[in-house]
Amino acid sequence: MTERALGSLVRSAAERLGEGPRHTLDLAREVLGLSGHPGAAAAAVFQLLGSDPRFKVDADGVWSLDPGLVPMGRSLADVPFAVVDVETTGGGLGYGHRIIELAVVEVRGGRIVDEFETLVNPGRPVPGGVTALTGITDAMVAGAPYFDHVAEEIHRRLEGRVFVAHNVTFDWSFVSTELVAALGSAPTMPLLCTVRMVRRFVPSLRRRNLDEVTRHFGVRVHARHRAHGDALATARVLLRLLDEARGLGLDDLASLEWYLRRRGRRARKDPRQTTLDLHVKGDGPHPDGDSHR
Repeated sequence: MTERALGSLVRSAAERLGEGPRHTLDLAREVLGLSGHPGAAAAAVFQLLGSDPRFKVDADGVWSLDPGLVPMGRSLADVPFAVVDVETTGGGLGYGHRIIELAVVEVRGGRIVDEFETLVNPGRPVPGGVTALTGITDAMVAGAPYFDHVAEEIHRRLEGRVFVAHNVTFDWSFVSTELVAALGSAPTMPLLCTVRMVRRFVPSLRRRNLDEVTRHFGVRVHARHRAHGDALATARVLLRLLDEARGLGLDDLASLEWYLRRRGRRARKDPRQTTLDLHVKGDGPHPDGDSHR
């Protein structure tokens, strides 16, 4: 079964349960086309829906939909992602450090559809250590636009998309702070961290910096520690991770976000289990300890 077909089955189950509760065997017949051995049919339904927080089943094997937990969201195939990488003057925002380069790579429909990159004049010297790492010099940024001059373009490229980065807290904190300073506000958008996605989908990978992750997925980085090179590599990693998500039946953004927030709970396999106990709070993104460098 293809990943897209698996996601379509979950949507089909949600549509039927939106009309009212259904018995396990009714779902097996209506959604999966199974009318043979009842045990096998029930097992197939639990395999499809058992780990999804939107579906509940009682002791009699009757399923219902709980849209109050995690509503069915947009299909991942239809969601636009803005994959971002920034290079900075080296330290934290609290010490007055600024962006010196920024790139946005848009991913939509399983492919890269647009790219944007710019150097940024930080209004302060580029430390020697940063130059040694990135190759970006004071002379290069001296003629570059200040962030104020590119803020509207960056805002346009982010708005209405999911903000993605490898250690998203770092990049979002710089970009959102600069946007607020320049324009008075930053877009309200979901944040998605590829470090966290790797932790959940590739738990065997012990180191999750971009070098290790791209090596694992066979993704080539054409310019490491430059915003465009790292953003493009992260976008290609994202595509692989979205494939992993769909392979687990996570066909929509709401399911993906829920899955990344949950911690170590196993999928239900036993039809006698009657509760889900997965009340998802509306919490924001969690900082990841892994360095994105």
